[in-house]
Amino acid sequence: MKIRITKEFDFEAAHALDGYNGKCKDIHGHSYHLEMTFIGKPKSEVGLSDCGMVVDFGDIKKIVKTQILPLFDHRLILRKDTRFKEIESINERIRLVDYQPTCENMLIEIVEILKKNEPKGARLVKGFLRETANSYAEWLLEDNP
Repeated sequence: MKIRITKEFDFEAAHALDGYNGKCKDIHGHSYHLEMTFIGKPKSEVGLSDCGMVVDFGDIKKIVKTQILPLFDHRLILRKDTRFKEIESINERIRLVDYQPTCENMLIEIVEILKKNEPKGARLVKGFLRETANSYAEWLLEDNP
């Protein structure tokens, strides 16, 4: 029997949407909420420390804390051709990316990283990134065969 498990994370980040015609064109920040859902069969080998688990939540935490949060947490994320590029020399927390740093595109990058680092025996099936209390992006494996 397959089971889905989800691990949640929170991080702070700022961004600006260059070329956008709205309030988000200027630098502003969010408290992001990330959820990653994996599917697999719980391990049944009694001698294993993770017996009964699809994957140890600690293994997911390690991947996110080492591969994802350093790229996003407390960062100012800007497109490489940003009009704010001059502040890079006075702010070490700026991260320049090849994409428009929308919630959707940030989630795509996060999903790509997690897919490359999937824990053994589990498959990423859902990614969820909340940008505000009522706005979020969602990635589903079933939509991306």
